[in-house]
Amino acid sequence: MTVEDQQLTTRPRYRAEIAIVLLLSLGQSAVYSVVSLTAKLTADKPLAQQTATLNPTVSPRPYLDLTYQLLGIFFALIPVVLALFLLGRSFGEATRELGIDYRRPAYDLGWGTGLAAGIGLPGLLLVYGALQLGVNAQIVPSGLEPYWWSVPVLVLSAVQNAVLEEVIVVGYLITRLRALSLSPAWIIAASAVLRGSYHLYQGFGAFVGNAVMGVVFALFYLRTKRVMPLIVAHSLLDITAFVGYELLPESWLSWLEYSA
Repeated sequence: MTVEDQQLTTRPRYRAEIAIVLLLSLGQSAVYSVVSLTAKLTADKPLAQQTATLNPTVSPRPYLDLTYQLLGIFFALIPVVLALFLLGRSFGEATRELGIDYRRPAYDLGWGTGLAAGIGLPGLLLVYGALQLGVNAQIVPSGLEPYWWSVPVLVLSAVQNAVLEEVIVVGYLITRLRALSLSPAWIIAASAVLRGSYHLYQGFGAFVGNAVMGVVFALFYLRTKRVMPLIVAHSLLDITAFVGYELLPESWLSWLEYSA
């Protein structure tokens, strides 16, 4: 079989595979986000006076809530395992191909911290500006009650978000789109728009901010072929937001709850 014949065989398979993986994971979240945003926009009060809770309480019973939270984190990572399984002949081969390993810990931690710092402050300013303009909902990073397990669960949730999003939206999607011979510009745009779309339930500001983050992360991956620094950066951003909201005094966080 020639290379051209092999490409003609694999391209339809890859398109179907991408659709299945995304519809089982973040593509599904994007659809629900569009519905959620539509509901907010058609509600009786302005978007900036509504809230978007990122880690809501599921049950008023503490240990049942803990069970639901841990199960949600576990099952959210199954699409990651599927994507890695589809990318390589073995799990280890796929993680090495995407740069998800411990071969360069100082590099990964350094770049991850730098990316988090470079994106974090502009992101906060963008959220504040979007609230002022009335194009974003009030973001509540944690809706959990202050149980003993709340902070560990928020940390796990942050890491889960980072692994899910960076493996699927960057590592898996970019690898498959490159195999389909798309141009770098289209690949970056697809990854960035997908990242923005599943944050639409928070509002238009969240879409723009996350799409910009998607461009930066996609460019970084295309240059370095390593997802691990992106996981580190995303984890740091979410841990700071989730745990900070849970532990800091309410007076320090009042700007997040500004009502336009």
